[in-house]
Amino acid sequence: MAYKSVLTIGTSAESAKRVFAAAAKFAMAQDGHLDGLALGVDRTQLGYSYVGAGAVLTQMTQERAEADAKAVEAAMTAAAAEAPESLRWSVESAVTMIGSIADLVAARARFADLVVLQKPYGEQRFIEDEAVVEAALFEAQVPVMILPDTLAADKIEGRRVILAWNQGREAMTATRLALPMLQAAERVTITVVDPPAHGPERSDPGGALCQMLVRHGVRAEVSVLARTMPRVSDVLQRQITDLDADLLVMGAYGHSRLREAVLGGATRHMLEQAKIPVLMAH
Repeated sequence: MAYKSVLTIGTSAESAKRVFAAAAKFAMAQDGHLDGLALGVDRTQLGYSYVGAGAVLTQMTQERAEADAKAVEAAMTAAAAEAPESLRWSVESAVTMIGSIADLVAARARFADLVVLQKPYGEQRFIEDEAVVEAALFEAQVPVMILPDTLAADKIEGRRVILAWNQGREAMTATRLALPMLQAAERVTITVVDPPAHGPERSDPGGALCQMLVRHGVRAEVSVLARTMPRVSDVLQRQITDLDADLLVMGAYGHSRLREAVLGGATRHMLEQAKIPVLMAH
């Protein structure tokens, strides 16, 4: 198994070229095809405009969204032009209302093996960046790789992987969907933070998962850590630093808010501070 269909979605021309270039190198390493979706977002909320301004405001925001989509498409195309000729790729642009992002992203992403996206938090990030991540994870149900802002275009390596394990369904899903990268890694450290004393794996936390992965040819080992810091994400971040890891695999957790899936606290905290790529699934 490999990631034969890789998708990246850009909402900002400033980051689209870098993310597309990184996704291109990854797709080529997988002998896959890279699709780019350049997204222009119409943030109009006509319910708050004054009477008579609707048509004018709609026209202005529509034109701005179209211009944004063209700028992102141009950035992706420029990155493709700088890639080796062996890269198989395509780029398309689309304009959507802010409230329709989930439907559009889910329709595009559901047929991808992996979606590569920029970090949704930080400077020059907007509500649509988080909405794109959530739609890919919760609506399209595909694995998503989040790239930190400081990552160079050629640094999606996955040689030293930390697999965050808490015995949950989401963590198991992420493990299975990350298997191609786990098999290619030099070392996979299954990291269990503060396992429950009365859980199903109380006698051997992570042991059954390690056995499963080893049978798939994964060079895996288990590391059980105490929760010596306020957040599990803080403990994982320290483990990343101590092991010089270059990829984190974890389950994506969310909760319902007004019928919309939103990233849960543990997932959000990890993404906010992540300095290496994070591969997530729900």
